Amino acid sequence: MKYTIREARKDDMNEVLELIKELAEHEDHLDDVEVTVQDLEKEGFEHGNFKCFVADVEGKIEGMALVYFRFSTWKGRTVHLEDLIVRESMRGTGLGGALYKQVVKYGHDNGVKRIEWVVSEGNKNAIEFYENTGAEIKESWKTVHMEEGGIQENVKK
Repeated sequence: MKYTIREARKDDMNEVLELIKELAEHEDHLDDVEVTVQDLEKEGFEHGNFKCFVADVEGKIEGMALVYFRFSTWKGRTVHLEDLIVRESMRGTGLGGALYKQVVKYGHDNGVKRIEWVVSEGNKNAIEFYENTGAEIKESWKTVHMEEGGIQENVKK
């Protein structure tokens, strides 16, 4: 199989959103996806809030990795990998590993001292893959989210 890992273009965002929705559906959270193609285009290409890499297989986007910079009070600038998604039909082909390597290269090229992401505890294959690449799974750290309702409630207080 011939593929190219490249930076996403604005006109790739329809297919990127398809991938986001495919993952959300797989995790039984399709109704939670609120982002639109217009959001992705505006935030990624007009405001520069993220960088997206895609796996292009003969003109079709079969995988993506979306990253952005964060700042750690311990390490300085870091890269956060928000999502790495490969279409279910293309898993096991090496696309995920190629996207992952691109993210690591991007972090290296930008001189960060940490790349961070969250992985579902049920995703045993990904956990094993990440550990085999030298990544550490931080069991003692918990991911915390405050959704829109909680934000609104806290603003009212």
